[in-house]
Amino acid sequence: MPTEATDSDERETRRRRWQALSVCLVAAFMTLLDVSIVNVALPSIRDGLDASDAQLQWILSGYALTFGLVLVPSGRLGDARSRRAVFMAGLALFTLASAAAGIAPTILFLVLARLVQGVAGGILNPQVAGLIQQLFRGAERGRAFGALGAVIGIATAVGPLLGGGLIAVAGPAEGWRWVFYVNVPVGVIALVLAWRLLPAPVYGERQGLDPLGVLLLGAGVVCVLLPLVQEQSWHSDLKWLLILAGAVLIALFTAWERRAATPMVDLALFRLRSYALGTAIALLYFAGFTAIFFIFTLYLQNGLHYSALEAGLAITPFAVGSGVASAAGGRVVARFGRPLVAAGLVIVVVGLAAAWVAVELVPGRGVAWATAGPLLLAGLGSGLVIAPNQTITLSEVHYTEGGSAAGVLQTGQRVGTATGIAAVGSVFFAALAGTRGDWAASFRHGLIVILGFVLAALAAAVADLLATRRAAR
Repeated sequence: MPTEATDSDERETRRRRWQALSVCLVAAFMTLLDVSIVNVALPSIRDGLDASDAQLQWILSGYALTFGLVLVPSGRLGDARSRRAVFMAGLALFTLASAAAGIAPTILFLVLARLVQGVAGGILNPQVAGLIQQLFRGAERGRAFGALGAVIGIATAVGPLLGGGLIAVAGPAEGWRWVFYVNVPVGVIALVLAWRLLPAPVYGERQGLDPLGVLLLGAGVVCVLLPLVQEQSWHSDLKWLLILAGAVLIALFTAWERRAATPMVDLALFRLRSYALGTAIALLYFAGFTAIFFIFTLYLQNGLHYSALEAGLAITPFAVGSGVASAAGGRVVARFGRPLVAAGLVIVVVGLAAAWVAVELVPGRGVAWATAGPLLLAGLGSGLVIAPNQTITLSEVHYTEGGSAAGVLQTGQRVGTATGIAAVGSVFFAALAGTRGDWAASFRHGLIVILGFVLAALAAAVADLLATRRAAR
């Protein structure tokens, strides 16, 4: 029979686990927020630093490119050495890069700071999922991933609102600098807490770091992502040859990993249906999910002349729905499994279709009110997709492989994001040119592509459900 002292120790251990998770979530929120918060600051940056369109594009795409580049190697490094040390190194670098971006005297300096920020974010994020795998088990792990899912959804959706608020308070001339400065005090406090609260290293059986694998995968990811993130500013069709080169490099990486003594990624992971299909769902869903904010912000700010703050407020219903449903989804995912993800995807489709109808009916300045309900519904569905899918995808992965497995999953999300924005952006801008500036029609055209990606993710979820049902017979 457990003693009172044993119960007290268990409560203290549980409390420290959740405190450690809180530090991880704060850091993850900062890095994910910086994907979207900068969008609304671009006009101020253009005026303040006399930036060209190509340079502004690099502020966005450079971050995404370097973020995606280091996810898998840094996840493997955390698995093989110390997740706490790698997490803190990434957090310290991100904090310093944020300060450098804030004081940037020239646009080149700012672009370089954003590249370093992306590297830091890519170092830090796989450690969060790896630490969740290490610290939590069973239903608690689902709740922890639910909290992470809420952070992902809220950070992505609330970025424009926070950025718009900072610019409104600090003014257009200096407000964009505070978009970066806001990370500095939070990062310093999180560093101190990470040292105190994150667990000491737990080493796996394999300690090698596979430098050739790092080189092949890194080059392959760059070749795939670069033409996607530069789709709007790099006009030559030759850029698409890089995707072919990337596919070849990733194939070489796969062949090398099969024979490497200490592979960076255990390819046996993809023999787990939960992991393989979960990664596919994440890639396809992120292709649609993040592109929503890209074209909706353009429609509101450029087409309807909303301020940065107004555009951010218009997207807030999605963030609210996503945050609420992510927390709930994390609690019940162990009970419902993949059907919960499929249901969430159906709700997203219904919400986006309703947003389409709302724009048809109210294409003018009142569109923010007309789309509030549909975006709230889509956000609720999204919260039932991101966190539960991540929990299920990593459920059969041993915690010693948690960082590298999460790195592959998150790389898929980054590739999906870049693919979605490139594809949806192309359709959006082509429709804008073809309709001679009909922003509402262009938004609806982009929404069709987004719905296609979400429906493809739903098809992958249904395929998993059918395979599970066949296996149970």
